[in-house]
Amino acid sequence: MRVSNIISISAIGSSGVLAQSTNQSLDAPVTTGNPAGVSARAVLPPEAFWTGGSLSGNVEGYVLARSATNGSGLDYEVSFSNLPAEGGPFIYHIHVAPVPANGNCTSTLAHLDQTGRGENPICDLTQPASCQQGDLSGKYGNITDGRLSYSFHDPYTSLREGDGAYIGNRSFVFHFLNKTRISCANFTVSTANTSTPYPTSSSSGIKTSPTPTPTTLPVPGAGSVLNVAKNFAIAPVVAAFIALL
Repeated sequence: MRVSNIISISAIGSSGVLAQSTNQSLDAPVTTGNPAGVSARAVLPPEAFWTGGSLSGNVEGYVLARSATNGSGLDYEVSFSNLPAEGGPFIYHIHVAPVPANGNCTSTLAHLDQTGRGENPICDLTQPASCQQGDLSGKYGNITDGRLSYSFHDPYTSLREGDGAYIGNRSFVFHFLNKTRISCANFTVSTANTSTPYPTSSSSGIKTSPTPTPTTLPVPGAGSVLNVAKNFAIAPVVAAFIALL
């Protein structure tokens, strides 16, 4: 009896350690090395994927992500309007696949989830590292009529190509609370303008014809002038000598 109790206690302790270890392994890694000046923006299209209810046209909005100044994680800005009157609060996520040309939001597949955590249990916004990387509304708040725009820093997504948490080739989907997909959009990556600045006034960069160099005739040297003078001075003497012959 005592032995069985010891075994039971040991088993509980082992399972607790195992569960703790497993939970820790599900934490998303912090991304680093995000390139300076890079951003990704996804804007919802004019037409909704889901039509019906009180929605007129489509939800309007965007998700904008920028590399953080220290290269660790991304700074986000989100804004939405023209929400349906029913079905909220609304949720949105980064999905692993892009939206195809036909606009089918179901083709974006599942949420970005590098650790394989899954959607259950639901994200605890007090522990964002334990959530799916793509579950932005789960980590930072749902969209409601009273909260349409906000900004946040997410350490677990990336704009560094080759990183598993890279979002530049993915999409985001806007959902009803029951996870029905209302609309979706692909991210487009932009980089900062690092081109050579325009030249200053001291170097306008405008091509002009070169200033012509005046052509000058060679001027004889002093020695040549003296020789000519001597020739003119001797000429009469020579002429007189010839006349005496």
